[in-house]
Amino acid sequence: MPRLLLSGALGLAALFLMNSSASASSDFLVLGGGCFWCTDAAYKLLPGVKAVTCGYAGGQEPNPTYEQVCAHATGHAEVIKIDFDPAVVSLGRLLDYFWSVHNPTQIGGQGNDHGPQYRSIILYANAAQKAAAEKSRDAAAKIFRDPITTEIVPLEKFWPAEGYHQDYFAKHPGEGYCQFVIAPKIKKLEHALEAGAK
Repeated sequence: MPRLLLSGALGLAALFLMNSSASASSDFLVLGGGCFWCTDAAYKLLPGVKAVTCGYAGGQEPNPTYEQVCAHATGHAEVIKIDFDPAVVSLGRLLDYFWSVHNPTQIGGQGNDHGPQYRSIILYANAAQKAAAEKSRDAAAKIFRDPITTEIVPLEKFWPAEGYHQDYFAKHPGEGYCQFVIAPKIKKLEHALEAGAK
């Protein structure tokens, strides 16, 4: 192969690999704001979010089950793990969105869901996430009338929830809780996102 063609082919290959690795870049954030069925559906609206996994974190017991978490036997909260592309959506954007998908001033639950498993919580994986969470919370505190109760704590371990919890709203849109609690929230968030994009 002529040297010019070879160098051109190598250049294209390098460009392809660079673009592939850039598009394959990923980071994650773990947070909870009430029922994980709601936050799961809410974060799937954001461009740049690659996957959302419902699970448990912030407690002591390993391998918690839904029944144990609901019985307040583990200390865990219902949370979601958000895998995202930082080239498309920033950590700051994900955190700022958090304050609009739930009520971070409520103590002991979220809406009609009561119990410590529904508490507002951000679990940081590193110092950069901690700083970003604190900065976002401080900015949000200027908007809310009541004090923000959100815990900002280190992520020790994320435990994926049982399979039937994953993509719950998408799989069960006609169920009562989905119709009367999740659907109105999602519609409101969709309108806000559309308005923000204009």
